[in-house]
Parts: sequence; C-alpha cells; structure tokens
Amino acid sequence: MKIRLRYRHNPQEVAAQASRWFRISMVVLAVSTVALLSALITMRLAIHTAEVEVPNLTGMTVDEAGATSTSALLNLTVENRFFSTTVPAGRILSQSPAAGSTVRKGWHMRVTESLGPQKAAIPNTLGLSEHDAGMAIRHAALDMGTLAYLPAAGPADTVLAQTPPADAEGIEKLEIGLLLSQPETAAPKAWVMPNLVGLSYSAANARMKELDLHVWAIVPQPAAPAADPMAPAGAPAQPPVVLVPAGVVVTQTPVAGTRVAAADNPHVKMSAGAPANSVAAPAAPTATPALAR
Repeated sequence: MKIRLRYRHNPQEVAAQASRWFRISMVVLAVSTVALLSALITMRLAIHTAEVEVPNLTGMTVDEAGATSTSALLNLTVENRFFSTTVPAGRILSQSPAAGSTVRKGWHMRVTESLGPQKAAIPNTLGLSEHDAGMAIRHAALDMGTLAYLPAAGPADTVLAQTPPADAEGIEKLEIGLLLSQPETAAPKAWVMPNLVGLSYSAANARMKELDLHVWAIVPQPAAPAADPMAPAGAPAQPPVVLVPAGVVVTQTPVAGTRVAAADNPHVKMSAGAPANSVAAPAAPTATPALAR
C-alpha cells in the first residue's frame, strides 16, 4: 500500500497565521509594558509615601519640639546643650537635618538645647590634682571635658592647663577640658642638630656642649711621603708631614636640622691644617676620632 502526500501551497493561509502570531506578540508586549510601568509607579508612590518633610523646631521648647516631631512621624534626640545670648534657656538652638529637608519616617532628629546666657563661673583648677579639679568643676555645675596628658616634672595627674581658662566669659559648651601631667618617660633626650659647617673645632665643640652632647672630630691623616729617588742608598726616610687641627668643619653627621641624641654619635670632619713646621701649634691628633668634651 502506497501513501502519497501532496504539498498544497496556500499563501493566504500562511499570511493569516503570521498576522495572527504578530498580533499575539504585540498584545503580550503591551501587557508586559503596562505591568512594568505600573510596578515603577507603585514603587515610586510607596517611596514618596514613606518620606516626610522636616519641620522647623528652632525656638521651640524641648516639649514642643518633641510633640511636633511625633506628629511628623520623626524621633527627637537632644544631642548638645550650649550657652546662648539670643535663644532663651530650654529652647531649641539648632537642629539636624535642617527644616524643609525630606527624610524617611522614623528618622532621628538631633537638636541642640539652649542654656541661655552664661551664668556659671569657670573655676581655676591649675595646680590641683585630677580628683580635686573634678570636684571643683562639678561644684560649679559644669561637666568634665576632654582629658589630655603631657610628661612633666613633679607629681602626676596635676592640672597644667584648662580650657576654657578661669573666669572666661562667652563660652559655649558646659565642659572644661584639662591638661594633666604624667611621669616623664625614660626616653633619651633629643635636640635639633645645629649647623656646625664652617666653624672652628673649638666653636663647634662649644655649641654642642650647650646641648649637653659630645662631638667627635675627625682630622684627615696625611699620607706617608714618597721615597726620594735621588737620596743615596741606606739614607734614613724623611719624617711624615704632621698637620695641625687648624681647619674648620667641612661636613657633619647628622646634618643640621635633624633630630640628634647622644646615641646618634654626632661627629664632624675637619679640613686639613697647615704643616707643623710652618705653624706654631700643638701636634694634631691621630686618625682615630677623639671624644670632644
């Protein structure tokens, strides 16, 4: 049994099917676009619905500012208290974020409360111990501010300075910062290396003694004289030429302006002097550096 299939070409049917699939695709695309736009609009509305405008709290009392913040669905925190000659005590001096800003619901507002004009007298705590200074500050209805320490001679935890100073006026914060002494460490003392180039050895040595430091002086060693080819055989060699330390400082280590301590072994190199037989001066030191005192 034979089966024969014959292909029937029908352009109208093919065009109708293509047109139908095109219409279906366009409908699906239109529905997807509408759904995407709806989602974006919904998200934007949700975001803007969760935002509120920051009210102006400046000049209100703390209770009034708290009620206004609650009505605006915001939280309120009194972060600082400053003296002010323009805003009465108990009222809001400043706020953050600023009025008119847009924030999310539940945002924490930070405000500064005015203490009114300064009435507290700043006590003098210089020379007191940290404990006594703290008692004086609290007795004046003030708060202890920043504590800093500085190595100094004498008893530890003694007030060396305070901020603001005693009897100061026009202060802002209700705090007093103290600079306290602490025991001096065993660290070696250090100085700034002076410029010794061009000085004589005595002047350089005197300048280093002002810093309570020792300096090594290095004088160039003269080379041994060459043998005289015209001298007869067996003749004694000529004595070496001895130089006197009559020159000046040519280089120094460490260089001027750097930190120097006794452990750095500061030293200088001197320029060569004149021969001993031409200048009346004592003999020069050997090539080994000598410690200057």
